[in-house]
Amino acid sequence: MKVTVCQTAPQLLDVKSNLEEIISKIHYAREKGSHLVVFPELALTGYFVGDRYHEAALRMDSKEIQTLKAASRGTAAVVGFIEESPSMNFYNSALVLIDGNIEFAYRKLNLPNYGVFDEGKIFANGKQIRTFELMGFHISVFICNDMWHPALPYLGITQKADIFLTLLNSSQGSMGSEFSNIETWGIINTFYSRIFGIYNICANRVGQEFIDGRCSNDLPVCSPGKTDNSSTEETDSSYRFWGGSEIVNPFGKTISKAQLYKTDEIEANISRELLRQKKILLPYVKNDDPYFTCRELSRILYKPNPGRQTL
Repeated sequence: MKVTVCQTAPQLLDVKSNLEEIISKIHYAREKGSHLVVFPELALTGYFVGDRYHEAALRMDSKEIQTLKAASRGTAAVVGFIEESPSMNFYNSALVLIDGNIEFAYRKLNLPNYGVFDEGKIFANGKQIRTFELMGFHISVFICNDMWHPALPYLGITQKADIFLTLLNSSQGSMGSEFSNIETWGIINTFYSRIFGIYNICANRVGQEFIDGRCSNDLPVCSPGKTDNSSTEETDSSYRFWGGSEIVNPFGKTISKAQLYKTDEIEANISRELLRQKKILLPYVKNDDPYFTCRELSRILYKPNPGRQTL
């Protein structure tokens, strides 16, 4: 199965322009023989939407979603957007489209609400880890902070996932000067691939946004040799998204890597035989028992030790 990751620089709150670019890239990837095209978290809206989030939200019956649905004919696509539910809840979601049909919208579960992040104030939490099937592969979708909570990827594995799709908006400096997002995401992506024996397809974005709602994607590019927090272009209210999208194979080897700080597209062929080899050589999860996990969680959560403070 051929996969394309599109590392885009969305214009903040400009759904029309972002939609046009996404549709163009879906068509282009399909013409090149791609079976799956993946875009970053909130690719239709940009990240720091603030109090204007509702202006960029789309319902599943909106004309923009229907346009994306039609564009996916002959391939599959996963696109990050703001979803408005019929009950007027708003979600940081990933739309899963297969050959002109809407499979589902995955809703981000773990919403950061600290530091520069206000997702918990804006969005409602999702309720499920969902998978879909494409060309015989089982695929789980995650959005950014979901991957920082190991229980969620594990729930994908219990549903026999062969591939993780990780959509993110990671910017340099957003976690403080003592923490490198670039380094940490490299560890996370490799870890899950090696331990679970899965392909990890990671789509990050580029460009720069300001927390006050401004956006600039035309600033000089930082040198890839600089550290995660070394840009002299940043101020206290601006954050540069670093890109570096990658596709990691089941042995934890990066087989395709996008540029830092520049829009880019990467491709890779997903091999069922390589998945099989990993399961034979290093069957880390062969004897995993999700029923044991369920029993232990029930014991811990519902039968706490007397006097022990519960979470």
